[in-house]
Order: sequence, then structure tokens, then C-alpha cells
Amino acid sequence: MSKMKVLFHVNQKESWDTALGNMINLIKDVGEDAVDIVVVANGPSVMAFIEQDLLGMMNELADKGAVFEVCRNSLKKMCFGPDACISEASLPSFVKVIPAGITEIIKKQAEGYAYVKP
Repeated sequence: MSKMKVLFHVNQKESWDTALGNMINLIKDVGEDAVDIVVVANGPSVMAFIEQDLLGMMNELADKGAVFEVCRNSLKKMCFGPDACISEASLPSFVKVIPAGITEIIKKQAEGYAYVKP
């Protein structure tokens, strides 16, 4: 069987627990070498990357090959004031910034990734 390709789309902060649990269960079921996991985070979900709650679990999944991508447009919109937006430099090293989450989702689906929206 060829390697499975799965795209997890997380756009709400409260969806992270489910999404990460789904990824863990998938890896346990098929093995980390049998699946390519890409996570596209946009909208309010990007806030999770500056809070400590889930970063440990995300880092463990990244160590198992999961790729975490965050939408640059969403980062620019998630501000706490006029000069207090989430900076790309503040993101964990395992996070890749992409120009637009929606474009990445479309590209991954065209590449044959299964779309999962927890």
C-alpha cells in the first residue's frame, strides 16, 4: 500500500484537541512511516502556537513527521492591539508559515491529500 496523505484543517482554537488526538490515533494505527500528515492552521486557531498548552504535543507529532503550516494572513489578523500581532519569529521552529491557508488546502487536495476537518 502506498503512503497515505492526510491534510488536517484547523481553523478554530477549540478544534486542536480533537485534531491532535486524531493525528495520534492515525499514527498509532498505521505507523508514522505509512502516513504524511500536514496540518493547515488558519483563522483563530493560530493562537495555539503562542500558548503553551498544546505545543508539547504538537512538537512530538512534528518529531514523528507531521508538518504544521500556519497561514500568514491569519497571523496578521490575530492582533491584541495596533502593534501587538503574532510575529513569525515567535512561532515554534517546527511551524512553517505559508502565504494563504486556503490556497494550501486547495493545493494539497489537488495532490491527493485526504481532507479532515476536526
